[in-house]
Amino acid sequence: MSYTVKEIFYSLQGEGLHTGRAAVFCRFAGCNLWSGNEQDRAKAVCQFCDTDFVDTNGGGKFISAQLLVEKVAATWETKKTEKSNNCPFVICTGGEPLLQLDTSLIDAFHQAGFEIAIETNGTLPAPYGIDWVCVSPKAHTSLVLKSGDELKLIYPQTDALPESFQQFNFKYFFLQPMDGPKRDVNTQLALRYCLEHPKWRLSLQTHKLLGIL
Repeated sequence: MSYTVKEIFYSLQGEGLHTGRAAVFCRFAGCNLWSGNEQDRAKAVCQFCDTDFVDTNGGGKFISAQLLVEKVAATWETKKTEKSNNCPFVICTGGEPLLQLDTSLIDAFHQAGFEIAIETNGTLPAPYGIDWVCVSPKAHTSLVLKSGDELKLIYPQTDALPESFQQFNFKYFFLQPMDGPKRDVNTQLALRYCLEHPKWRLSLQTHKLLGIL
């Protein structure tokens, strides 16, 4: 299988439980809930996406899992200034990474020593072997992945209420304020909900607050 990747970059995870952890981000092109083109946003299933996952500038097309893993591994190695015994960490995101992430790529990442995390909308099945599964449900979709490590709900979504997901089998439940012109209001709403419902934790997009990728 070939892989189409929007961008590959080294940064700190800005959201969820792994906030502050260094990682290589492998952002796959394409999504099953929105084309990524602004003219299609109004009719998309997910209309609030804040990510550019169209084209391959910063990434590329890879004809094999091994070539993609070599690029990710080189990005990890060239950005570090010291040797570390910590396992290298790759976050597969998008778009929707489960349109492309397969067992061949998972095996190749593991053979290169990587711990693999994925950020998905949860509407597609996940292959076996992913080390950290973060599901971010979207309104008006059918959730296929109902278990994993982290459920991160963008909040508020009128038709995706937190109580609709808290019975699923995840280790951690996060509310993340929806970005946009109402971000400050949404942050207060999420904060209040987490205080009233301690099962949920607050996730902030710290990479945006700090002005980093």
